[in-house]
Amino acid sequence: MSSVLETFGRDFGGDIIEPDGAAYESARRTILASGSPAAVFRPETVADVQAAVRAAAESGLALSVRGGGHAFAGFGTNDGGVVIDLSRLTEVEVIDEERHIVRIGGGAMWGQVASALAPFGLAISSGDTKSVGVGGLTLSGGIGWKVRKYGLALDNVVAAELVTAAGELVRASADENPELFWGVRGGGGNFGIVVSFEFVAHPTTQVFAGTIAFPAAEAAVVLQGWAEFLRTAPEGLTSTADLANPFAGGPDAPVSIHVVFDSDDPELAGRALDPIRRLGTVIADDVALKPYADTLAKGATPPLGIRLITRSAFVYPESVSEVLQTLVDVGSAAASPFLAVRSLGGAVARVPDDATAYAHRRAELMIVTTVAGPEQVVEAARPGLDAVWARLAPHVDGAYANFLTSATDEDVHAIYPPATYRRLAAVKRRYDPENLFAGNHNVRPA
Repeated sequence: MSSVLETFGRDFGGDIIEPDGAAYESARRTILASGSPAAVFRPETVADVQAAVRAAAESGLALSVRGGGHAFAGFGTNDGGVVIDLSRLTEVEVIDEERHIVRIGGGAMWGQVASALAPFGLAISSGDTKSVGVGGLTLSGGIGWKVRKYGLALDNVVAAELVTAAGELVRASADENPELFWGVRGGGGNFGIVVSFEFVAHPTTQVFAGTIAFPAAEAAVVLQGWAEFLRTAPEGLTSTADLANPFAGGPDAPVSIHVVFDSDDPELAGRALDPIRRLGTVIADDVALKPYADTLAKGATPPLGIRLITRSAFVYPESVSEVLQTLVDVGSAAASPFLAVRSLGGAVARVPDDATAYAHRRAELMIVTTVAGPEQVVEAARPGLDAVWARLAPHVDGAYANFLTSATDEDVHAIYPPATYRRLAAVKRRYDPENLFAGNHNVRPA
């Protein structure tokens, strides 16, 4: 590696952080993982990214690409390999005001994007956390607070520029390299490093957002009614539900229905939200008018020594009732994981199944379980968690890459159904035949 760095450093305009460097301790970590890479490259320009990719390929070491660093599986770092950290490629620029086209650097975070677009009266539906990276979220989906009205984050991408394994800069859009464009929208980081995205943003006003909470004892009625209402609710309403929150009482924690209604009209908001309020006994309600950017949470870095196990799956309409009842049963037990349910449908379901590499268009809900704690606590909880998923297995399908701690072959084939996987593998063979970009939910070259 030292000889590679010596040659590479002459043409690299960013920082090269090695184990003996002052910045190494922070550079080796992501939000959710810690590693011991041989070197961390922080490019300043696209040309620097190209040089870094070539150096990584020449070194023969494992390569990790870091955007926001929120990957549950810890993809943004490694042991003994190379990390390319995109944290300086953060530009956000409205390049076509009439068509609302926005160019965003591959290292930007969604909080930066929301703040930069607010003066233009624009927004992009983009997850729910300010510090999550644009790249990681978008490349695998992007289930955000306006998902039912505007679709996934990747549904609003109209072009991307990426550096391939050969160090070449390639543009992908409906007209240029269309098969790569298909694969980038859902195929994760398998084909290269996306250094910029072009999104179609949408005009936005302030939105009504907040949480409506109900007693744990009413979970069954509230959740079933919530899911039923969302089938006919205005698409401007996006909602998530959680229960068994260990920080709010575990099995006694309130059922929290989080809502964002995409309008500043109080009468319309009342019509959209009052049916939820009538589902049970409201014990808290803080829904208020606020800027869209304020719907994104700050996010938090877990203390050292805390591990997370996060699993996800999709729920199709015919299984919704059974799955929700199972979650209520699980959530009433003292050892329950944290349970969350996210609403889909609407604009997501109107996109054809094969239009992008995100393959779960007809799903009505996405469920997530999370266990957190010190190593010994998490390992002790694993058998119980496996039992929960064994109960759910007959009624759920697939997995959402952005909410998975593991990256096994089984996970990859849950994310990508067989036809999608085969098509991705063909794209992979063309742009990354040696599988340089393997630090992800990896699709191997066909």
